[in-house]
Amino acid sequence: MGAVNGTARVDRLYGKKVAVLGFARQGKALARWLPTVGARVLVSDSRSPEQLASEMAAFPDVEFVLGGHPESLLAGVDVLCLSGGVPLDLPIVQAAIRQRIPLTNDAQMFIERCPAPVVGITGSAGKTTTTTLTGEIFKRAGRTTWVGGNIGDVLLDVLPQIEPAHTVVMELSSFQLELMTSSPHTAAVLNITPNHLDRHETMDNYIRAKAQIVLHQKPDDVAVLGLDDEGSRGLADGVPGGLAWFSAHTMVPDGAFLAGQRLLVAGRASANGDTRVVCDRDTVPLRGDHNILNALAACAICGVNGVEPEVMAATIRDFKAVPHRLEVVRVVNGVTYINDSIATAPERVVAALHSFTEPVVLLAGGKDKKLPWEEMMRLARSCCRHIVAFGAAGDLVADVAQKVGAEAGWVTRVETLEQAVAAAAAHAQAGDVVLLSPGGTSYDAYVDFAARGEHFRALVMQL
Repeated sequence: MGAVNGTARVDRLYGKKVAVLGFARQGKALARWLPTVGARVLVSDSRSPEQLASEMAAFPDVEFVLGGHPESLLAGVDVLCLSGGVPLDLPIVQAAIRQRIPLTNDAQMFIERCPAPVVGITGSAGKTTTTTLTGEIFKRAGRTTWVGGNIGDVLLDVLPQIEPAHTVVMELSSFQLELMTSSPHTAAVLNITPNHLDRHETMDNYIRAKAQIVLHQKPDDVAVLGLDDEGSRGLADGVPGGLAWFSAHTMVPDGAFLAGQRLLVAGRASANGDTRVVCDRDTVPLRGDHNILNALAACAICGVNGVEPEVMAATIRDFKAVPHRLEVVRVVNGVTYINDSIATAPERVVAALHSFTEPVVLLAGGKDKKLPWEEMMRLARSCCRHIVAFGAAGDLVADVAQKVGAEAGWVTRVETLEQAVAAAAAHAQAGDVVLLSPGGTSYDAYVDFAARGEHFRALVMQL
């Protein structure tokens, strides 16, 4: 650990000048933590001093360069820390690379210094649910557990409180992973499907970013991969340590799998090495086949860390949906309103639609990430009563619907989420599901998917 108290060893950043790009959640955590290890901190943000005046007041020891990222700020900088939203092709980042200034981020710094074993979880879909469930299983097993990373707490904030006997569960995004040079002790890749191509540009770049979670593991570490997903399965040859799997279709010798209607663990994921039943499928309270896979992944992760199946079963049985992920908001006039604002890619909408047997009125749109929509729209034609297209990608949604042969009038085009909820309520019938599962990001109108989901909740409560 860093020099957070008189007995801790001196951190290698002591006396170094560290620049932090971006002053949002991760940037603020870095600005809080870096001075505790004796680093000199400079924060750069594109917002103006007037916009950040109240927030800067809490950081009297930090130097600020605001209103942009001039190359001159790199003078004398030893390390450049990137917040999650900062792309590698930003000119200031490219200048740092040319000057051979090391790049890092909060997740990398945490993993390098954490005294407890770290479980890292990534994937194109399902990582928040799996991370949350995994954390709950460890807690039920009696372990002091810290959950954070891409969700919840920035774990650098609690690093001084973490002890070697504790367990840390981190959700890790591709943005965090692309800079990684250390891997978690247990590294899980749920799936790798097209996502964030507006940032990574190609699938090869995206896969390379995800692969960092396993590539730097040590021989006594363990990777947990999704056997049913081609992207995750394809990382197996690069795993340096142990390997466990999870699958809804195939019995695996090490890991977790679905056999008939039962979830089981086997091999290194079973406390005694035998194949053991965790629970029946119908005791998993979350909708959808994708959530069965999330539960299997959590069982494999916890199993390779010595948790008994009975503990997994009890936790799964009591587990509630994470907000904004197929979250039931309200039933109005026989219509169930579901908040799945986390669905920021068409592939996630496909998973959501497969979770319902009821007719669906789908709210789709937001901001496109340069991803293919045709598969989702073909599925929607078979199970959706109507689509309400909203936001910046609304025209794209309507155009794709027409391209796959949707009849005239099947899509209603509106601008705002408020208009979309009103239109959906007008088209829905008793027994239907109105599903906010946009397929695009929220950045055309909201700061994040959670803000969009909260607005949807509020609008539904007003019906």
